[in-house]
Amino acid sequence: MAYDTKLEERIQQKLKGTRGMAEKKMFGGVGFMIHGNMACGVMKDDLIVRFNPDQYNQIVKRTHVKPFMATRGKPMAGWILVEPEGCKTDKALSEWIQMGIEFAKTLPPK
Repeated sequence: MAYDTKLEERIQQKLKGTRGMAEKKMFGGVGFMIHGNMACGVMKDDLIVRFNPDQYNQIVKRTHVKPFMATRGKPMAGWILVEPEGCKTDKALSEWIQMGIEFAKTLPPK
């Protein structure tokens, strides 16, 4: 399954030099890990972002955002997909990536 490699490159540039960052192929796309915990990634044409699940109800209502569905068709709290329009600008992409990084850093290293 193909994914947006241009988005992958944009994320790589934003994360360049981030301590503890690793890239891993997963879910037919790519994930960006901070100390072993996923912060963000690319799935098909969408950006995946991981964040504090307590903020789920607020964040999932934002424009160009949709729930990330688990294997059984249930939305995963703390995970969303951002459609291409929602991360089109460098500023928007940076904000989403930063949200993922901040949350990943709160988790114990794996």
